[in-house]
Amino acid sequence: MLPKIILAFGWLRNYKPEDLRADLTAGLIVAIMLVPQGMAYAMLAGLPPVVGLYASTLPLIIYALLGSSRQLAVGPVAMMSLLVFSGVSPLAQPGSEKYISLVLLLSLMVGVIQFFMGLFRAGFVVNFLSHAVIRGFTSAAAILILLSQLHHLFGITSSGGNSAMSVLRGVVQGIGDVHPATLGIGLASMIILVIFKRKMPNFPAPIVVVTASILVVYFFGLDQSGVKIVGYVPKGLPSLSIPEWSLGSLEVLFPAASTILFVGFMESISIAEWVAAREKYKIDSNQELVALGLANVTASFFSAYPVTGGFSRTAINYQAGAKTGVASLMTAVIILLTLLFFTSLFYHLPHAVLAAIVAVAVAGLIDVKGAKHLLNLKKIDGWTMILTFIATLVLGSEKGIMIGVAFSLFVFIWRSSHPHAAELGYLEKENVFRNVKRFPDGKTYPEALILRVDASLYFANMAFLEDFLRRRIVEKPDVRWVIMDLSGVNDIDAVATDTLSEIMNNYLEQGIQFIFAGMKGPVRDLVSKAGWQEKYGKNIEYLSIQHALKEIGLI
Repeated sequence: MLPKIILAFGWLRNYKPEDLRADLTAGLIVAIMLVPQGMAYAMLAGLPPVVGLYASTLPLIIYALLGSSRQLAVGPVAMMSLLVFSGVSPLAQPGSEKYISLVLLLSLMVGVIQFFMGLFRAGFVVNFLSHAVIRGFTSAAAILILLSQLHHLFGITSSGGNSAMSVLRGVVQGIGDVHPATLGIGLASMIILVIFKRKMPNFPAPIVVVTASILVVYFFGLDQSGVKIVGYVPKGLPSLSIPEWSLGSLEVLFPAASTILFVGFMESISIAEWVAAREKYKIDSNQELVALGLANVTASFFSAYPVTGGFSRTAINYQAGAKTGVASLMTAVIILLTLLFFTSLFYHLPHAVLAAIVAVAVAGLIDVKGAKHLLNLKKIDGWTMILTFIATLVLGSEKGIMIGVAFSLFVFIWRSSHPHAAELGYLEKENVFRNVKRFPDGKTYPEALILRVDASLYFANMAFLEDFLRRRIVEKPDVRWVIMDLSGVNDIDAVATDTLSEIMNNYLEQGIQFIFAGMKGPVRDLVSKAGWQEKYGKNIEYLSIQHALKEIGLI
């Protein structure tokens, strides 16, 4: 059992010594980037900065040993941090003992659900979360994150709130109390980060602004002048923590846990598959759920909060040359050393710099081009993205994504209940049958209506098919035969079979007989069990439309 779960046994057994240098280099670069990012994201989640470092240690090691991606950089990410804050802040004061306890329980819930979903191979469920919803949510969440960092950048008191309007209102109310030195540090940090991002995207720019700001604050004593700093960061490894739980706390945290699970996994699997496609290997979505699940369970027992694979860090890890999970192990070791020996160096780190790091990291997630692309390609998908975007901004992250998911499922059900169906005509030159709306020159037959259905038939779409048939038969009063091309039907359920029998019986009384062409094996097996040949004769089904037309004497 262990070799199947711990995938590291495989790649460690076949590890190439020439890959070690690239892995160590990539691990070092990601660690340098992750130390300030982890602290910044923990603050975004309403947690002490050191919790972000805890989340960047043991969970990374667990994923590196179990995950199917060789380059995925797991750890705290902005989106998960926002979801943690929006899910737990209504229940307790951010930063308080109760708040931290609920966050640890949330990590445990996310991890356990992910683990069992992977164990029971339920990764396919995530496919029902539309990419249009994810795009809309991500763009809105990026704006919410940007707004939530303004009070750190301006040096004013936060008024809280989960929606864009409530956060913005708090900023406007406190705008008169802007601290000039804090604002200067924040803006300078953002400018430096943006310049590095454009000119040297793979360079760990956050460490530059972190180091420079610490030196400036220390030598000029700006913390004595009102610049808010991180202050004391506990030294040492994360301690064992047992999440306290009750049925009531599980119930109130379940919506947040579900949202974090799906959004986090979508972010992780998207970037993992992007890298795997370029490196020509496969990602196992169920194994990813197991690995991320155990990483989050570990986080809950070692004073950390939910983690997942991050877009930017994974891209940098890959571009820096990472070949295997050794790179992630290297990252975790460096952060463990930081916790043991170097936390005192962050005492004078300004909150404004961490806010700048978060702001620059998430600014690129606002996807205007994606909305335009979806609207041009398929309007309903574009509107799904826009609806999710607006709902997230107005109502907050949890309600926003739930509305987006509900709407996307409604669209899915509507599409399923309205399958594509077409009347076919014969193109003599090409010797094929095609949709007469697209090929008006196609030959039709007054006594025969030839229809094609391009979807599986089940209880929800039979009303649509019945209505479609009725309208077409009314338009052709001389019809004596209905030839249904089922080559596009992969499956048919029992209710649809019975409904189709009723339709055939009703039209048989009007002198109209049904015959079928191109039935696939599973469909043929089902109608055979339903006794169609006994009811309607052996000549009810043919290999092709041509065979059917020959049988009834029309060609």
